[in-house]
Amino acid sequence: MQPDVEIHPALLKDCHDIGRLRMSRLLLMDEAAWPWLVLVPMRPNKVDWDDLDPMDSYRVCDEIRECSLALKRLYSPIKVNVAALGNQVPQLHIHVIARFEKDPAWPRPVWGVTEKRRYEPHALQQRIAEIERELHSSLGFADRKG
Repeated sequence: MQPDVEIHPALLKDCHDIGRLRMSRLLLMDEAAWPWLVLVPMRPNKVDWDDLDPMDSYRVCDEIRECSLALKRLYSPIKVNVAALGNQVPQLHIHVIARFEKDPAWPRPVWGVTEKRRYEPHALQQRIAEIERELHSSLGFADRKG
């Protein structure tokens, strides 16, 4: 397991840190309109995908794939979007977002299309529990950040 790397404050402001995967911290975007995960590889000073060494890149790809499959199993989206933009947050992080034909932004990208709708406490805990259960066996979900 990799040591923790400090997560950029902007990510912590917009997300809930829900746990550690084998290579990344798993965050849940505080946006109730979409099941939206963010993976932050636990390597210091990484900005772009190609900053990772080949083996780390492979490990993160595996986590992205398992997170995508978990969102499909849990929520049956029509599409799962994967993006690593980093235009506003320089730390390498990867968005994995379940999309639906009737979601508030469809078919446009999710960024800046609607007013942010934060999770209510009960819905947040339910979403986190679903994701933890689904990823437990496939990704070796290790801990929950309290």
